[in-house]
Amino acid sequence: MKKSFSVKIDPFLFFLVLLLVTIGLFAVYSATQTQETEQFNLFNKQLFFAFLGLIVILFTAYIPFKVFEKIAIPFYFFSLLLLVFVYIFGTKGQGITRWLSFGSIKIQPAEIAKLATILMVAKYLSNKEVNINRLKNLGITLLIILTPFILIAKQPDLGTSLVFLALLIPILFWANLNWFTMFVIVAPIFTMILSFNFYAFLVWMLIISFILFISHRKTLILVVVFFFHILVGMVTPQLWGQLKPYQQKRISTFANPESDPKGAGYQIIQSKVAIGSGGIWGKGYMEGSQTQLRFLPAQHTDFIFSVIGEEKGLVGVIFTLIIFLLLLLYLLYLGSIVKSPFASLSIVGVTTVLLSHIVVNVGMTVGLAPVTGLPLPFISYGGSFLLSTLLMIAVINNFSVNRFEV
Repeated sequence: MKKSFSVKIDPFLFFLVLLLVTIGLFAVYSATQTQETEQFNLFNKQLFFAFLGLIVILFTAYIPFKVFEKIAIPFYFFSLLLLVFVYIFGTKGQGITRWLSFGSIKIQPAEIAKLATILMVAKYLSNKEVNINRLKNLGITLLIILTPFILIAKQPDLGTSLVFLALLIPILFWANLNWFTMFVIVAPIFTMILSFNFYAFLVWMLIISFILFISHRKTLILVVVFFFHILVGMVTPQLWGQLKPYQQKRISTFANPESDPKGAGYQIIQSKVAIGSGGIWGKGYMEGSQTQLRFLPAQHTDFIFSVIGEEKGLVGVIFTLIIFLLLLLYLLYLGSIVKSPFASLSIVGVTTVLLSHIVVNVGMTVGLAPVTGLPLPFISYGGSFLLSTLLMIAVINNFSVNRFEV
């Protein structure tokens, strides 16, 4: 007897994503409606990629579960090849090379590399012979993540490259890395930040000394870790000098955007005005003055959240954030119940990428994070980003409907 056709879909996951994509389409239409001839062009492009991405979710559900694990390695090296091609054949603009052009079609290899890296790390760590607490296995894991990070940071695209670094901690934690090694990896980040203030750096070094003392590790290891942090503190100012001027400006104006109200601080100031003026209920759809009068740069891309805040107010902002929260919590739930270690690690990786984008994007629109150019998942305008994000969801949907397979 022939099996009846059934749609393989995780209804709750699909509903949350569809809701966010719909919010995004409405926001993009409003943010671009004053651009006259551009309006329908931009909106139609976003609508096309949204429709294509949702079709991909439905189609990917029928791919055999094991295929994703089998293609992880070639997919990863293919993504690295594309990142290298960016330097050779990429489209340049203002000293930045991030895109590969194929006629009228442009792709951003960094977006492809996100999913490829997640699957590669999951493939490696799910191997029964791999123990993340062995130095060799940890080193290979770091190499898998840091390779695309370096290639993307050199484009330069510091914001996107930092998303790859964000993958480290959650995935290593999920893979049961011991606490001391986790501390050794994470602590240098705080050392770099605090090295700009002598007294903060001194207190931090005392804290590190205490943690090293109670760890009861070999003396040689403790000495190496301690002096490594001293070295990081000394080198950090030199690394600051390696940043592009616009990157330094973004970071320096983060704490005080009013210091450069017509330059680097302009976006943050206008974003705060837009969100604040929305009040509780908002000014109404397509009624926001900051949006419609185009006071806010990049309002349909990086600052799309400001459009929602101005038009829908606090209620719209909270509603959108609740949907994001439900999605992230549900993804973590899926990561904890799937039987396959590969699927579980992959889901945690995707959750981390989405969380990084959400926190940084929302943070920069309200002045709590530097402007890094990270778009808001499912909502910001951008074909490559939307399609790559929906592709991640498509893979997770496959893992969800095959959650009992190992």
